[in-house]
Amino acid sequence: MPDIVIRPLRAEDILAIATWVAATPLWQRYGVTADAFAQRLRDGLAAGAPIYVAEHARIVAGFVWLVERGAFNRSGYVQLIGVHPTARGGGIGHALMQFAEEKTFAQGRDLFLLTSDFNTAAQKFYERLGYQRVGKLDDYVIAGVSEWIYWKKRNT
Repeated sequence: MPDIVIRPLRAEDILAIATWVAATPLWQRYGVTADAFAQRLRDGLAAGAPIYVAEHARIVAGFVWLVERGAFNRSGYVQLIGVHPTARGGGIGHALMQFAEEKTFAQGRDLFLLTSDFNTAAQKFYERLGYQRVGKLDDYVIAGVSEWIYWKKRNT
């Protein structure tokens, strides 16, 4: 998908993102509601959290929430990432991850993320991008679901 613009999240983006996130089966499994997710994004925005959106044809098609020192108080961490269901497979996720890596690796840190054990498409996606599965957290977010820990080192 050409012409993807990554920019900081704005307040006017929140409702649309929260609506499609809450309508997505993966997020529903975690009990995410539109109201709760919108509040989470509003709180993050108010706190100055590094949340970015991918815009294509002036429509927000995805987002990524970074935490600069979110893994072991040392390394970057992708706290949340999402791509609108109709935009999947079009390069939005790749553009967001490339952006996250550039921001993180400019500071010389590694980058970590979690993905659900049942989300095999995401696992394959991260592995194609060079992430290594390095651990597992059973029942970490919700009972009965394990979170895989993925890690990527900056190329030196």
